Amino acid sequence: MSTTPTQPSSRKQAVYPYLIVLSGIVFTAIPVSLVCSCAGIFFTPVSSYFHVPKAAFTGYFSIFSITMVIFLPVAGWLMHRYDLRIVLTASTILAGLGCLGMSRSSAMWQFYLCGVVLGIGMPPILYLSVPTLINAWFRKRVGFFIGLCMAFTGIGGVIFNQIGTMIIRSAPDGWRRGYLVFAILILVVTLPFTIFVIRGTPEQMGLHPYGATDQEPAAAEAASNSADTGSKDKKDSKLAASTVGMTASQALRSPAFWALALFCGLITMNQTIYQFLPSYAASLPSMAAYTGLIASSCMAGQAIGKIILGMVNDGSIVGGLCLGIGGGILGVCLMVAFPGLPALLLLGAFAFGLVYACTTVQTPILVTAVFGSRDYTNIYARIQMVGSLASAFAALFWGAIADQPHGYLIMFGLSILIMVAALLLGIIPLKGTHKSVTQTA
Repeated sequence: MSTTPTQPSSRKQAVYPYLIVLSGIVFTAIPVSLVCSCAGIFFTPVSSYFHVPKAAFTGYFSIFSITMVIFLPVAGWLMHRYDLRIVLTASTILAGLGCLGMSRSSAMWQFYLCGVVLGIGMPPILYLSVPTLINAWFRKRVGFFIGLCMAFTGIGGVIFNQIGTMIIRSAPDGWRRGYLVFAILILVVTLPFTIFVIRGTPEQMGLHPYGATDQEPAAAEAASNSADTGSKDKKDSKLAASTVGMTASQALRSPAFWALALFCGLITMNQTIYQFLPSYAASLPSMAAYTGLIASSCMAGQAIGKIILGMVNDGSIVGGLCLGIGGGILGVCLMVAFPGLPALLLLGAFAFGLVYACTTVQTPILVTAVFGSRDYTNIYARIQMVGSLASAFAALFWGAIADQPHGYLIMFGLSILIMVAALLLGIIPLKGTHKSVTQTA
């Protein structure tokens, strides 16, 4: 019996896709921001409380990152195989329990154990939930809605870093209250969305994907015309890419997979340079006062950039690549060429935020465009493994470079080379997109 929806409720059809977007915003603004964007506010108070070096406590974050790398393909398989409500609910519970456990920890090994719990729970929420849901529920404006959701990782970080800091400063062991409040927020705010709102596909509710009814007549006409002309309209190609595609095993045997995996690794490695921008400003004569502003400028650039990149990608994926990476190259050039001019230094940091945004916006859009949605979560999880692995070691690499004589100039020079290579690696797989998805339909 067919599960294709026929006459969905007009009100539900109009509203429910936006509830999915709201769910994506909740995922990025609450669990992702609290676990990832706000991690740094606990480093000093916790290590001081236990009288241990910061490296001893921050080891939990390394364990968290490595666990995510290992668990990503498992998370992709689970999301492809089982109901998204079950997977995302379990992930949210694990994230909440991880923070709750940290609020009660009394030894470093207990924090490390919580890092493992968080590393198992976070991959579906952090990497897979937003692109998977948006690709399933939308046929139009996919890039915009992915970018909008992802922008809240930075927005949530700005808000909850301030709230968390106030809670931590409220008592000698205020960090315990901070973790407890974060755990409660994760569970109380996020679980209602995973249980009552999330559905893996609109067909499960008798609905159509947003924009599908607009594209179906155009796709049918394009298919009819192709029988006579032997050509395909670009919109038809986009529709095909969103409804068919490769399996994970087929993708793994394709050069495009390895090109995009390397793209993900390079663009993530380049993103990590953001952490060194305050140090770069501090190394410049009379620029030490701008160390905080340069970081905030980059964060503003990545938050706004995610939305802009999403909108541009809806019209042209290559255009989105060029805008994001071109902005990053321009930003590096401004920061290097005009280190003594605060306005241009901050503008350069803002522009660098555009390439920072590519990590969570451009990568999932490229994966969908090249491989389709047939086995999206499995393919994207494997590609994101390379990015997560690069992230785990990039800070050490850039730190070693920055400590060398003229280290920041070398770092920025390597950044430009990495961005140019990433641009080529992102564009080349798109050449065979239409052929690959149609052959595996």
